[in-house]
Amino acid sequence: MPPTTGLRARMRAELTAEIKEEARRQMAADGAPGLSLRAVTRSLGMASSAIYRYFPTRDDLLTALIIDAYDAIGAAAEEADADRQPPTAEVIGRAVGVAVRSWSLDNPHEYALVYGSPVPGYRAPQDTVGPASRVTLAMARIVDGAARAGSLDDPPWASPLVPGVDVADSVRTLVDLALPHASAETAVRAVAAWTQVFGIISFELFGQFHRVIDDVSPVFERALLEMGRMVGLPAPWSDTDGTAVPSGGSGGRPPDGEDEDWYLV
Repeated sequence: MPPTTGLRARMRAELTAEIKEEARRQMAADGAPGLSLRAVTRSLGMASSAIYRYFPTRDDLLTALIIDAYDAIGAAAEEADADRQPPTAEVIGRAVGVAVRSWSLDNPHEYALVYGSPVPGYRAPQDTVGPASRVTLAMARIVDGAARAGSLDDPPWASPLVPGVDVADSVRTLVDLALPHASAETAVRAVAAWTQVFGIISFELFGQFHRVIDDVSPVFERALLEMGRMVGLPAPWSDTDGTAVPSGGSGGRPPDGEDEDWYLV
């Protein structure tokens, strides 16, 4: 790349980043529906027409911000998936859930942009689908990997899908794309667990726990354990076939000196 071309590319990348950062600041103050290209250019001291060379419309800028947010939360989930040791499904599942919540608490306005109320009049283009799938696929890999390894087990309270209700057909696309080794029953439970993760995070961020739950962290981590058990991941303090067993006559409590992370079974 010629030096002048490289300089122009760097300048364009830097100004694009500045535009997006100012847009995020304005979203934090006024919400995504209040985002305005003119307000962004005014804050940056740009000519009002200059921004259109970078983002032709407000929706183009929103799309860039949405893709950035999905990529960031997806990267957090993938990093937790890759780095945790020992690499057991239940440990990784908790790590991914905690990483997703941590990112969300650190970036509440970006979370609200992608998991909050839709922006009126905005229709997300196909470009957002891949980034939006990253965190979902990270969670699905945990369940599918456990299914492939034969370590998934139906929870004690599980029952077959209701006859006459074609749930299996409804989740066939999900199974084909993300859970090829899992059953339809497992896929349905995975959807329930996946949405509960974001439901708890949304309740926390949007104030639904105010004066109800003072410290959400232990509740969230316990919920992750319960959701893991619901999906069929092995319970901590279980025997080799995944059946939870009491430890040392403690009624299901963990061994002395270990963290108190166990399932209600």
